[in-house]
Amino acid sequence: MLVETPDNSIQKLVLIDTIQQLGVEYHLKKDSETSIQNIFEESQQNENDDDLYVVALRFRLVRQRGHYMSSDVFKKFINDDGKFKETVTKDVQGLLSLYEVAHLRVHGEEILEEALTFTVTHLESMAPKLGNSVKAQVSEALNHPIHTNLPRLLARKHICMYENIESRNDLWRNDMEVANKISYGRDRLVESYFAAVGVHFEPQQSRTRIIIGKTIAIINIVDDTYDAYATFDELVLFTNVIERYDDISVMESVPPNLRPVYRVLIEFLNEIQQELKKEGKADRVYYVKVEMKKWIVAYFKEAQ
Repeated sequence: MLVETPDNSIQKLVLIDTIQQLGVEYHLKKDSETSIQNIFEESQQNENDDDLYVVALRFRLVRQRGHYMSSDVFKKFINDDGKFKETVTKDVQGLLSLYEVAHLRVHGEEILEEALTFTVTHLESMAPKLGNSVKAQVSEALNHPIHTNLPRLLARKHICMYENIESRNDLWRNDMEVANKISYGRDRLVESYFAAVGVHFEPQQSRTRIIIGKTIAIINIVDDTYDAYATFDELVLFTNVIERYDDISVMESVPPNLRPVYRVLIEFLNEIQQELKKEGKADRVYYVKVEMKKWIVAYFKEAQ
């Protein structure tokens, strides 16, 4: 995932930062170092981003790695009087990111000296009005900035906070309609992924774990569909479509209330196919389809 994400994209920056704060960067040290080097080189050629959060996060990741990036990149957020623009106070994550950057200042960087005073003042004043998860982030940052924190303590605290961050990457669940459209299904995402870890725990097997975890989670949802949700007549139609394993174009043949399940299943198989196609292994998806079909047909026989 780290290698595949485009350099200098917000996704790459956030991913590297999260990996570092969760204390698992050592698993991806080479990829992380290469990515930050590329980010630094690209930023030297082009720095036109007007998002304070992005600019500050990029600056911190690069400087933490030992590269020198001029603090002049923050001048675009400064008024003619040398003070930060009041408009940036509306961006809590931007202020937090700038606050963390200020702790990496070196002698003579007046703009970062001003940044520290500015961010502390505004973060302290707005903290009581923030939601619980953001308030916790602000409070922790003000008491223990990343630069002065012990890595293992930072990781433990960040794990607790990460669970409550709405923007975190939940592996796949939110992207596949599961939460809203298949509310009757058991939420077994953690158990599914844990089962995958039991089979392939090696760091380099990340993609394998994700595929296995998704497969188990989807099978659980299909199981719940056959056991406790759909009527028998609906299951007959659904099973007929599964046995043909057509693409998303045959959605009309699927009962309306079961279409989200079918969509999740087909999109998952297409996702695997596209992923393996890059390595010339797309034909292996055929065997996944065969085995999943056997499994689902077995659920139908049980329902009979």
